[in-house]
Amino acid sequence: MKILHIIPSVSLVYGGPSQMVVGLAKAQAALGHQVTILTTDSNGDRGQAPLDVALGVPVQQEGYEIVYFRCTPFKRYKFSVGLFKWLWANAQTYDIAHIHALFSPVSSIAATIARLQKLPYVLRPLGTLDPADLAKKRLIKKLYAMLLEKPNLKGAAAIHFTSDQEAKVSERFGVVTNDWVIPLGVMLPEGAQTAEEVRSRYQIPADRPIVLFMSRLEPKKGLELLIPALERLANDVDFHVDFHVVIAGANPQDPEYATKIEHWIQQSVLGDRSTIAGFVTGALKTDLLRCADLFVLPSYYENFGIAVAEAMAVSVPVVISDQVHIHSDITNSNSGWVCQCQVESIEAALREALSRPDDRILRGHNAAIYANTYYSWQAIAPQVIAKYQSVCR
Repeated sequence: MKILHIIPSVSLVYGGPSQMVVGLAKAQAALGHQVTILTTDSNGDRGQAPLDVALGVPVQQEGYEIVYFRCTPFKRYKFSVGLFKWLWANAQTYDIAHIHALFSPVSSIAATIARLQKLPYVLRPLGTLDPADLAKKRLIKKLYAMLLEKPNLKGAAAIHFTSDQEAKVSERFGVVTNDWVIPLGVMLPEGAQTAEEVRSRYQIPADRPIVLFMSRLEPKKGLELLIPALERLANDVDFHVDFHVVIAGANPQDPEYATKIEHWIQQSVLGDRSTIAGFVTGALKTDLLRCADLFVLPSYYENFGIAVAEAMAVSVPVVISDQVHIHSDITNSNSGWVCQCQVESIEAALREALSRPDDRILRGHNAAIYANTYYSWQAIAPQVIAKYQSVCR
């Protein structure tokens, strides 16, 4: 098949959604399909130059290609006239388009073009149809949905959700859709450092279990619940686990929030038992995940949580909220602890996890088995191809 993936950006600063597309494209190409990713040069940082890539020219990767276009004239909103022109001219040369993200000009207009050009397309919402996400800028999104996203949903061959829970809660604006529930895959580079070297790099004592938060620093991730929960444990004289917290992540679009979180931690009881690692990628990301004793993500809503799957893949047990939509996978596989979006509930889960090192090892082992079985691109790519073929006949 000739497969076209369309996404506003594949920059690393956008985290899981971008890397998911790259991982899927590579796995589909390995199965013998011709795969193109269509995207923009946006790198998420308003104060930084665009990505240094050739524009409008296919860039060959590992079996697939990426075509980048300049964000113009509204870089912040990832609008690209060049991308739209290219898609209009080339849409009919592909068998199917897999469009990632809603409520983004690139994705919305791409879906409209695909519909007009009779190119079957699949939409992956990336959590944008979650009621909690729709509540942000509600009136603007309601109008946007009526003008663009409702017709796009109606015309889609299918909607790709990444968990049963995401499919269950997502808004369809009165449209009946063909739903696919297919999880995401893990794609971690090889590590380069030992656990001892990582601890030395961040000046973490060898005898302290590491609690790792690795995600975008934004309000929906639950940091304003996690920090008080950790502070309670640190202040509890009857709790005898001397843990260390690592916060890894950034938010180029809202650096003020990231600064607020950093100052809060540094000025609290966690100050001398915490590390602010910033945005971490590549081999160092893998090294830091492997070094962690516990991964935590108490998000208010998360359609999948690729960082959770990455931690699981390297045998790290997880503590997540019941609003991370793969929470049932964690419970059923005994791969960690699931809590509510409440300080007391998060504290209780962390207290239990940190107090039981043998149980952490067991649940980490379970996590790796589950992730490598169900969150593997080698397992997922054939499922997606079969779904494509079912709507292209």
